[in-house]
Amino acid sequence: MSKTTIEKIRERLSGELDAMNALIRDSLATSDPLMRRGVEPYLRTKGKQIRPLLVFLSAKLFGDVNDSTMHASAAIEMLHNATLIHDDVVDGSDTRRGTPTLNRDFDNRIAVLVGDFFVSNALAEAIKTADMKAVKSVAQLGKELSLGEIDQISTALDRAVDEERYLEVISKKTASLFMQCIKMGAESVNASERDIERAVEFGRLLGLCFQIKDDIFDYYEDAGVGKPTGNDLRENKVSLPLIHAVCSGHDEESARMRAMIERGDLSDGEINTLIAFAKERGGIEYAYARMEQMRAEAESLLAGLPPNEWRDCFAELFDFTISRNF
Repeated sequence: MSKTTIEKIRERLSGELDAMNALIRDSLATSDPLMRRGVEPYLRTKGKQIRPLLVFLSAKLFGDVNDSTMHASAAIEMLHNATLIHDDVVDGSDTRRGTPTLNRDFDNRIAVLVGDFFVSNALAEAIKTADMKAVKSVAQLGKELSLGEIDQISTALDRAVDEERYLEVISKKTASLFMQCIKMGAESVNASERDIERAVEFGRLLGLCFQIKDDIFDYYEDAGVGKPTGNDLRENKVSLPLIHAVCSGHDEESARMRAMIERGDLSDGEINTLIAFAKERGGIEYAYARMEQMRAEAESLLAGLPPNEWRDCFAELFDFTISRNF
């Protein structure tokens, strides 16, 4: 089986990833047995670690990975995992990508405290960069991710069917993390402000596409992403394909679908009806078209950055984000 783009990039940066994971293991070391039990599942199963890869790629695009880069990548990765732990508590999730969550294995109290432990250690790693810009980035990211989660809950409570509001939510909830990864990597090697601005905007577009593609998975069986089809709608979260399908139609059926969404508390049958409606009205095609628009903008931004192998990796990563099946 051929390797994916992520696997190839991971191989090229395996030395950096190994060093970062050693930093994280040391940072999370504790004599408390219960906290160790909470941390251990993460240390065993790390995932693809796309966020620190972005930190390393950004540093290599403008220079080379150094100690500041390493601490920044560890900070980002631990903060990201803290948000996943807390999200599982907020959502009441029992599994994440097929693995039991901390709140299922223990309870919400333990899960929240383990998440807080990750946050504290993320800040400690940011301080080790000896660069206040890195500390500021981690603090700002924590605020953005929290606001993104709150906005998502608010949007779900309002039963909002609005593309602009949807993009605002995923910009805070997902794209902000990609942006800060690239920013911290570039700042760790003293890239110019102009280059950082371009690279960060690339990160915003990449993050938006990453979330849009994740949301598309929710419309299909056996997506391989560890959540049931229609799970977003069960939580009253309306994503781009259905937003477009409802908002682009001005007929009786579109009005009926909107009324169904606004009423909330959907049955399995109603969820299936909404998913089918989104597909029939071109919602999936529209979501892909929006991602292609973003890819064109991203390519234009990359053209103004240093022409090297790491810039090529960023372009390949964008292609992979749109085409991935997990």
